[in-house]
Amino acid sequence: MADIDNKDQAEMDPADMEDVEEVEEEETGEDENSKARQLTVQMMQNPQILAALQERLDGLNGSPSGYMESLPKVVKRRVNALKNLQVKCAHIEAKFYEEVHELERKYAALYQPLFDKRSDIVKAAYEPTDEECEWKADEEEELTVSKQDEMKEKAKLEEEKKDEEKEDPKGIPEFWLTVFKNVDLLSDMLQEHDEPILKHLQDIKVKFSDPGQPMSFTLEFHFEANDFFTNTVLTKTYKMRSEPDENDPFSFDGPEIMCCTGCTIDWTKGKNVTLKTIKKKQKHKGRGTVRTVTKTVPNDSFFNFFAPPEVPENGELDEDSEAVLAADFEIGHFIRERIVPRAVLYFTGEAIEDDDDDYDEEGEEADDEEGEEEADEENDPDYDPKV
Repeated sequence: MADIDNKDQAEMDPADMEDVEEVEEEETGEDENSKARQLTVQMMQNPQILAALQERLDGLNGSPSGYMESLPKVVKRRVNALKNLQVKCAHIEAKFYEEVHELERKYAALYQPLFDKRSDIVKAAYEPTDEECEWKADEEEELTVSKQDEMKEKAKLEEEKKDEEKEDPKGIPEFWLTVFKNVDLLSDMLQEHDEPILKHLQDIKVKFSDPGQPMSFTLEFHFEANDFFTNTVLTKTYKMRSEPDENDPFSFDGPEIMCCTGCTIDWTKGKNVTLKTIKKKQKHKGRGTVRTVTKTVPNDSFFNFFAPPEVPENGELDEDSEAVLAADFEIGHFIRERIVPRAVLYFTGEAIEDDDDDYDEEGEEADDEEGEEEADEENDPDYDPKV
């Protein structure tokens, strides 16, 4: 048999011989990988090894690699020169954002006529023409001509029926309230007692600081006459800073909101939803008699948005105030950047769908990665689910 095998090998093509050698090498490599995995699993089951690894990782957490300390002085000196250049870059970046603010102010003036017309349509001060109301659907939403005609006829009959039943609504009722309820960041602030008031909200405008003035913007909430307060406009002003901190210039990442100021709401008597009255029973220590005391305490409401915590001159705040201000800044920025420019898309829900799609994609990617990891574990002959 040995002679036959040798003969067969002698008659084999050289290329076939190479394939045999490659297969043997692959099998050897797989055996080594399998042994390595098995050794790793055994090590990770050892509590002493795990404790030593954790201790080592804890020591590395947040600590520099030590490479900088090992550099010669002459190299460190050059690194310092790079840092000085970086500080100059931060100052140039600050100027860039100042010019961006100027551009925002310029284009805000161009947007405003469109936003004013939007407001007029919402509050029924202007009725758009048939041409202005024409809207071409996306290709994927388009229907056949016959189907469109059928739906138009059906819609026309329904509209005629509604006209007979009730008076035609004015403008777009509850436009801004619907926007608020559609956006999680804002709906979380809303309470049931806020909704009747926000039905009277007719417009939200953004006003930028004048040229040469410190960087800031003001949100103006315009209300129609109502039974809750006498104000026609409620304001919230955010003051910003666009310059690197002298003590920490490398932390600069664009303009930051430094503080904000609200306004006084002139509530009609008994209509202040930011306060509530509670009754407490108090027992006299000596006589043992009980009396009922009425007390006014703060109440959860969207309108607390116009009474933010004051930032002291030293800038130090307690944790609760810091959390409130951080959320306040996020909301103010979101209203300015997203809600006011794209209000109709938040009213219809289209902007929210876009946001959700972004999150879904991230989730799908994460799921795919999870699936790949699970597949790898299943293919691993040494994988133990219990471990």
